Amino acid sequence: METILFLAHSETDGMLGRNALQALTAAKGLAAGLGGANLVAGLVGGDVSPAACQIATCGAARFLGVAGPDFAPARYATDAAAAEAIVRAAAATIIVAPATSRWNRVLGGVAQRLGGRVDTHVTSLAVAGGQPAVTRWYYRQRIEAVLQRTRRPWVILLESGCAEAWFGAAGAAALEAVTVPLSAAHQRTAVQGIKAPAADAQTIRPDARLLFVAGAGWTKAQPDGRSHPNEAEKLILEFLARTQASLGSTKSLVDLSGEGQAVLKFMTHLNQVGQTGSTPRHPKGLATCCHGEEPHTVGWRFINERRAVNLNPSCSWAQGKADVLYVADAFAVLRQVNALLAANQG
Repeated sequence: METILFLAHSETDGMLGRNALQALTAAKGLAAGLGGANLVAGLVGGDVSPAACQIATCGAARFLGVAGPDFAPARYATDAAAAEAIVRAAAATIIVAPATSRWNRVLGGVAQRLGGRVDTHVTSLAVAGGQPAVTRWYYRQRIEAVLQRTRRPWVILLESGCAEAWFGAAGAAALEAVTVPLSAAHQRTAVQGIKAPAADAQTIRPDARLLFVAGAGWTKAQPDGRSHPNEAEKLILEFLARTQASLGSTKSLVDLSGEGQAVLKFMTHLNQVGQTGSTPRHPKGLATCCHGEEPHTVGWRFINERRAVNLNPSCSWAQGKADVLYVADAFAVLRQVNALLAANQG
């Protein structure tokens, strides 16, 4: 019988983030699909008691925790030691974890230490022929593959947005402390603190409800014959601040800086969505001043509701790539939207 370990790290407030709760849903579904496989929860962090109470009613048979000041910050040596200790204590055969930046850089090494295997960028877990199977994409999200493994332990990192976040009543969990002996080598790297951009400077928000994508049309000549990149920046940033949407971009826009043309200064290749960029999974997406070409829209395949604003009624967004196309001037639309948002937010 398989023993499935849900492995997560707590956030700064001691609770589990949305990515972790999504992975918990997937782990529970896999355990149920395998005919009552054992489900164990493993938690790592400075204080994991709040996280354990948060998911106390999830149905896990055991709650294992590694806690203490040494495990609060993300650090490879201590994170790897903690994860390895929990897997061994649980005697886990399958480990399901959220694909956070913290776990992505650690769990491959943990699988190697355990003599197991790891699969990253997994988008779904299921049972096929009585055996666990995972789904992931290759070749820039164009080829879907279903994988099964016989080697154990098997570490699976689930991408964000690929399952519903688990929700249940809080309770009192019987948390079992797992001791992890640390040497000076484990503590050689010291975390001095965290530097983060101001909230209004952060434009990539993976958990946002809306993805706002800006195309190269924002920097092109407008009806008066001139380009208005400064106004475009102001309109877009105000919209992002008021809606807390995530910002995406087409490759043509982020490449403009190398062509000596006007650019949006806050836009980088990290914002790029499409065949050569990211493939986000926001519930809604709004494309503005984009042509809707295939390399770009391939990155939109997991957006549930897709809308676009473009002056050209024959643009490719109108050819089945958007659920709704607004034939309008994006500058005028965003001015009006921002005014309505300002009035509503008062």
